[in-house]
Amino acid sequence: MQTLTKKLLNYFLIGILAILPIVVILQIIIFIKELVSDLFSIVHDYADNYFYTALFFAVSFIIVVSIGQKIVKKGRPWVITIFDKMIEKIPFLNTIYRVVGKLINMFSSHDQKVGKEVVYVEYPSPGIWVPAYVTNRYEDKYVLFIPTSPNPTSGFTVIVDQAKIIKSAMNIEEATSFIVSVGVDYNKSAEMTQLP
Repeated sequence: MQTLTKKLLNYFLIGILAILPIVVILQIIIFIKELVSDLFSIVHDYADNYFYTALFFAVSFIIVVSIGQKIVKKGRPWVITIFDKMIEKIPFLNTIYRVVGKLINMFSSHDQKVGKEVVYVEYPSPGIWVPAYVTNRYEDKYVLFIPTSPNPTSGFTVIVDQAKIIKSAMNIEEATSFIVSVGVDYNKSAEMTQLP
């Protein structure tokens, strides 16, 4: 009976882990759908016309695409620069805005090495190696974000000497997949043998 219970629990956990990514994706889709639906309702209630509502969303889409294109080709548009200046004058909000902006730039920048580099560091004790994102550096000191499994948005920020890290060939996507999958999705397993 105990063996059967263990098998059933094992199958249950395997089933949960198999459907977990589907559930997460469905939750994201439902969240976006409800967000768009609420926005659609607000705009439609105000305009009271489906044509004007569709026109509003079409124009909004074109504006966002053009802002993205201008940022890629020429840098920040003047509208966003003015908004940045206004937010800088509001205490507390300016800190949140600045930090979120830096995080987004770190992960979306194409030419910046910092934020794109993945390294291994011994944490929380010697002999235990974890992947970490390089978020900043100064001379031979590295600022690392060590994400936790299975949620890579939580973790620890540490400062370590360059001698204490081992560079990884993983990119951000591969490291994030490794963390979210709790090590199941690890296509750089040859790197494991290079760790002391």
